[in-house]
Amino acid sequence: MSADPSRMAIACAWGRIGCLGFGGPPAHVAMLRELCVQQRGWLTAEEFEHGVTATNLLPGPASTQLAVYCGWRVGGHPGAVIGGLAFILPGLAMIIALAAIMLGNPPLWIKGAGAGAGAAVAAVAVHAGAGLLKPSLARADGRSQRARWLVYLVAGGISTTLLGPWLVLVLLGCGAMELVARRPTGALMTATGTPGLIPGAIAAATTTGGLLALSWTALKVGALSYGGGFVIVPMMEHDAVERFQWLTSGEFASAVALGQVTPGPVTHTVAAVGYGAHGLGGALLAATVAFLPSFSFIAFGAERFERLVRNPRAQAFMAGAGPAAIGAIIGSAVPLAASASETWQLVVLAAAATLLLVLRRGVVTTLLAAGATGVVCALAGAPIPG
Repeated sequence: MSADPSRMAIACAWGRIGCLGFGGPPAHVAMLRELCVQQRGWLTAEEFEHGVTATNLLPGPASTQLAVYCGWRVGGHPGAVIGGLAFILPGLAMIIALAAIMLGNPPLWIKGAGAGAGAAVAAVAVHAGAGLLKPSLARADGRSQRARWLVYLVAGGISTTLLGPWLVLVLLGCGAMELVARRPTGALMTATGTPGLIPGAIAAATTTGGLLALSWTALKVGALSYGGGFVIVPMMEHDAVERFQWLTSGEFASAVALGQVTPGPVTHTVAAVGYGAHGLGGALLAATVAFLPSFSFIAFGAERFERLVRNPRAQAFMAGAGPAAIGAIIGSAVPLAASASETWQLVVLAAAATLLLVLRRGVVTTLLAAGATGVVCALAGAPIPG
């Protein structure tokens, strides 16, 4: 093991990942492993893998929590804060700047780029969910567990389009059902209580679309997104488009695309939603609320990660909530595809699906190509949705 790094070294190293971390959680994990294990020797391979396992058992953006956890392991609580912020802030600044351009009064070519990239997002959602299916199913041991896995997957997919903001309850409910099915000690006590708090919290959010409502939306994104970053999409869409009308469906799809083509975690998308709701202040508020749970989980629980990795209740809960979240990710493609209202956008969507699912091209490359196609279509006089 090499010497512990200085705080400046943590800021620079984690900041580099924050600036270059295109490609979502798989890229972030690979870059953090290369930095902390292979290059600097700050962590052993076993320590890093425990961090990966534990942060995947926690709700919220796993790659962000892993970045905060690695900062904590090499620099204590100051390292967690510095590393986490250095990882988050570059992409956050970029997505807020792009949201200001995209959601203001942009020129025609910017509108075309947003409409083109937004049209491709439904294919990105299917790609993201499909990539999680095989490893998730492999963790289901035996016929009965696989049958329940399928039920949870379908429940998550259906709930995305039918239940809107109540999707959170479905994810929690599937986790609780698996707890009951496996019956580890104390499971019933652990499974109860939390779901019952959710309706009260929803009721507490005002119906006017004010700062409290935005904070509640951001909290769901940051604290209840089981199974991967893209599950935040259906959680946000109902609030942002239907309930509070902060964004149109086309603007929301563009915001999701921005979250994919900028570096850092997909959770940055919530800042674009916040900007559409309440300008720069809303963007900063939404980002703060969404990322605060990640820092809190590490600050108060990192020393217990060893026990969490081996905790059968945590594993059982994620065995239920995880496939439901994957179903929700795939199901989110339905409303996202519906936002592609022009014929040329449907062509872009089909091309994006081919690139991602058949030709196995990268997400960032596909979205950039879709955006460029949108620019060409806009300048050629094709209709651009509002």
